[in-house]
Parts: sequence; structure tokens; C-alpha cells
Amino acid sequence: MTLHPLAQGFDTIADAYERGRPAYPQEVIASLAAELRIERGDRVLDLAAGTGKLTKALLDFGLDVVAVEPQESLRGLLEVAIGSERVREGTAEAIPLEDGSVAAVTVADAFHWFEPAGALAEIARVLRPGGGVALLACAVDWGGTSSAHEVGTVIAGLRPEHPLFDGPSWQDSVKAAGGWTEPREIQLTFPEQTDAERVIDYIGSMSWMAALPQEQRTETLAHVAAIIRAGETPSELPVHVRVGLTARA
Repeated sequence: MTLHPLAQGFDTIADAYERGRPAYPQEVIASLAAELRIERGDRVLDLAAGTGKLTKALLDFGLDVVAVEPQESLRGLLEVAIGSERVREGTAEAIPLEDGSVAAVTVADAFHWFEPAGALAEIARVLRPGGGVALLACAVDWGGTSSAHEVGTVIAGLRPEHPLFDGPSWQDSVKAAGGWTEPREIQLTFPEQTDAERVIDYIGSMSWMAALPQEQRTETLAHVAAIIRAGETPSELPVHVRVGLTARA
């Protein structure tokens, strides 16, 4: 399965992704576990795991996690973070796990990159009967910073057609696939320690920023960095996590 062209860009910015993207506190994992009705020791698949931001938090909670990631540079950092024995190369449309082998599947900021029908069929295959899915979407709320509007204008002006913003919703994809419970969402908010450099890395880890030609990307990030450093960045920013939930019917 060929990855979406924008998603392929993550392979070139793995370090910025690891530095800039927020970690997940245990309160988020506890809420997720309660919603999915899973307990410590249960086997969970973290799909499209990236550098392991969510994977590490799931492991810290006491879950038995296997992580699947298609891109080599991201997978390399993932293996360093959690051990190569827990990591598999694969995609959502071709999951390298046995039928009915996991109690739950988590996906952090990645479901929009999947071919939904194929991915949902594979997720259903590897889930145990009644197993649940949590689709996380994480956003740093830096709208209160002095440079937010100016930087937001720059970023929005560069964004091409994007499946998260221009494709079908995850809820519509689940309903179209059939065989799943009624999709629902919860939202959690937590504080994240940050500074100007982390905000710059966060912006640089956005898919359409990563996909820019190298010269344009360098110039754009330098411009964004100058705006941010000229303003005031709080030491703490709120992070909003929407968690989409469904289960095998």
C-alpha cells in the first residue's frame, strides 16, 4: 500500500516530530482504557505509531503494546524508545498481526492517512470480538500566544488539499464500513510544558510543512521562527485531545 504523498514527508522530519509533538499524560490513557474497557496486561495495537508518543504512554500504563509503523526513520526512533521486539513494519491496510490477537487498537493523528474501508476491515480482523478502537487527534492550543495569528496565516496559506480537512470524517467512514458500534467522541485537555523551540518543531512536523521543497521549507520555517521568537511564548500551553471511539459490533 502506497502512503499518501503528504504522509510520506514524515519520514524526513522524524527528529522534529519527536521533539515538537506533545507526550500523552497517564490521565489520557486511563480515560482511554476505561472507555475501551481494557485493563493492565491487555494486548493493544498502536497503529501508525510514529516515533511512539502514544505507544510509550500506553506501555507506562501497563498495557502489552505492539506498535506498527510503515516509515523507516520514524520506526527507528520507535524501536529505540520501546524496544525492537515490540515494533512491526506494516500499514493499516496490511497489519502484520494474527486474527483476533488484540483487545484494542489505538491510532494517534493518523486515521485520516488510511484508506478507510481497507483499514477498518484489517482493524476488525485483528481485534478480539467486542474489541474497541480509539482514534486520537491531538492539537496544541497556542492561539493565546502573541504570534499565533500571524503564524496561523502563514501555515494556512501553505496547506494543500488534505484528507483531515477535506476528506470524509472518521465517523462517516465507520458508518459506511458497517459492523461497528455507533461512533462517539470525548475530549480531554491537559497542560504541556513548552517553549519557542518546541512550538517551531511542532509547526515543522506538520505534514504539509514537511512536504515543501527543501529551500521553501527552510525559508518558511525561518520566517515562522522569527515571528515566534519576536513574540512571547508561555511556558505552558493547553493540549486538546479528541478521542473517537467505536467497537466491533
